[in-house]
Amino acid sequence: MPARFPVPGGHIEVAVTTYGLGRCHYVRADDTESQLTPHPASAEGRRAHLDRTRPRLSRLVGVVSTLLVLIGICVAVPQLVETISHIPPGADSLGTFDLPVRVPLAVNFAAGLAAVAGSAERALRLRANWLDSLAS
Repeated sequence: MPARFPVPGGHIEVAVTTYGLGRCHYVRADDTESQLTPHPASAEGRRAHLDRTRPRLSRLVGVVSTLLVLIGICVAVPQLVETISHIPPGADSLGTFDLPVRVPLAVNFAAGLAAVAGSAERALRLRANWLDSLAS
């Protein structure tokens, strides 16, 4: 992946992410492109149906999923910086960074699950990006 499939009048470009389909476009011979519609029975198709039939609920789910991804990042990144700062070459030249608070394992686990759930939902809307990969 990514893949390219020739079809009459152009080709289909497909790319997957960790959480699902990242790109599925029909590219015509004149280089104009359009996003393909997911099958109604697929997870992406059911999410698109929710967006069409209940737009306010869909928007709320989208906001919550984005918040879950951001929470996961806010919990994980400082801990990652702390861990990296204790590697000897960096610690000698830049110093170390210590978190003022120890995050319990249960909170780490919950934040990780929340980030994965948020990223999966964003992928179903075909909105996943590098931030989702970073969160999980």
